[in-house]
Amino acid sequence: MHYHRLGNIPHKRHTQFRKPNGELYHEELFSTEGFSNNYSTLYHSNAPTEILQVGDPRDITPQTVHDKQLKHRCLLGFNVDSVDDYLQSRKPVLINNDCKIILAAPKKGNDKYYFKNADADEVIFIHKGTGKLKTQYGSLNFEYGDYVVIPRGTIYQLSFDNEDNRLLIVESNSPVVTPKRYRNEFGQLLEHSPFCERDIKKPTELETYDEKGEFLFYIKKEDQLYPYHYQNHPFDVIGWDGYVYPYIFSIHDFEPITGRIHQPPPVHQTFSARNFVICSFVPRLYDYHPLSIPAPYNHSNIDSDEVLYYVDGDFMSRDHVEKGMITLHPGGIPHGPHPGTAEKSIGKKETGELAVMVDTFRPLLMTTHAVELEEKEYYKSWIKK
Repeated sequence: MHYHRLGNIPHKRHTQFRKPNGELYHEELFSTEGFSNNYSTLYHSNAPTEILQVGDPRDITPQTVHDKQLKHRCLLGFNVDSVDDYLQSRKPVLINNDCKIILAAPKKGNDKYYFKNADADEVIFIHKGTGKLKTQYGSLNFEYGDYVVIPRGTIYQLSFDNEDNRLLIVESNSPVVTPKRYRNEFGQLLEHSPFCERDIKKPTELETYDEKGEFLFYIKKEDQLYPYHYQNHPFDVIGWDGYVYPYIFSIHDFEPITGRIHQPPPVHQTFSARNFVICSFVPRLYDYHPLSIPAPYNHSNIDSDEVLYYVDGDFMSRDHVEKGMITLHPGGIPHGPHPGTAEKSIGKKETGELAVMVDTFRPLLMTTHAVELEEKEYYKSWIKK
């Protein structure tokens, strides 16, 4: 991410910065990779370390399924039940040691408590719903199609404008960044990148709450959810600057890269992390070679698992697609267009499809939540009828 600042900060780091009454503000260095990478510096009205009470943790480790079957899978994501509470609504469906893919249908946010994911960066894709993300860095309004990127350790609240919300959440055990090939040595997005800095929505509306009381936090660490009670309001920051903060990028601002013949999946890449990538499939013109076949060719996933989350529109390579559907095509076996769809795609000029893809370079495991959503006969869908 790029340098940003809000509020009041001193001229130099690690120097005296005082309140109007003469007391020092409390400086905090915030980094997700120690002292060796990007960071931000925040200035609190009160010490961010004053804990009143720590409760017993609740184990939220996803329960995985080991059925030893190597086959294509399909999950009907919109069959996830709506739940009032935001944290309870989060249902991990596919996981490995690098990431978790989570579905959620919260009716409400977490207005009555604060959440900190100390395990992972979060990318929350807004499939349905509008609302506001509130953090110590300021606020961000979100809507359909937004990727809300939240660095690990960020204290936040989500509020929704109504009860009909659908989220796809990817937790990453490493920092989520833009692809390296899109950036120059200074971090600026290059001319061939499918998006640029103008497309990034950064926090605004820094509101400082200099309040004391008993503020309930839930902190997720090593798949344990710890209840903490802090003495000071977490959003007591008077100012901050740096390179680590939450932001929003809309899938609708992704500019597709097209060509005379079919382009491979890396042209759709939007985010990178350790051992996986996130890609955006958006409405685009089809290939324009006179003999082109717009539908994707059969390909073997030898070293990656491919997950596709269907958002909206028509898909030329599938016979049957529902909103919120997730397909898992595991490494080791080929997959491709359904019978007849390659021929059917010839001559088509454009597609209106919208989807999010997660490619992982280590195998994903299904969870018990995924089993409840699985369309059992999907792996047979390539058989001609």
